[in-house]
Amino acid sequence: MSISLTHDPDEQQTRLMVLQAMRAVLSDDHNYEAGLAALTDLINRILREDGAGALRDVSVALSLALATALERIANDQGLAAEDLADIWFAE
Repeated sequence: MSISLTHDPDEQQTRLMVLQAMRAVLSDDHNYEAGLAALTDLINRILREDGAGALRDVSVALSLALATALERIANDQGLAAEDLADIWFAE
């Protein structure tokens, strides 16, 4: 599973917003609050400027990107991606 690489401008914009969201969260290992604030600002901007449809597209793309990353990590560890997801996200 991976995000397709098409030349669709809307899909390219969504991919850019996904990258911005990931960078916001990963930008400062020592300041979780700053990363969360940057992500919140980005999400608010997407909703305000591009609407609910764009926010939905970003949410789906983020989910697909996370699933792809989990599959790669699980493969490297000899696990099923579903099992790794259970380990990481089950309470």
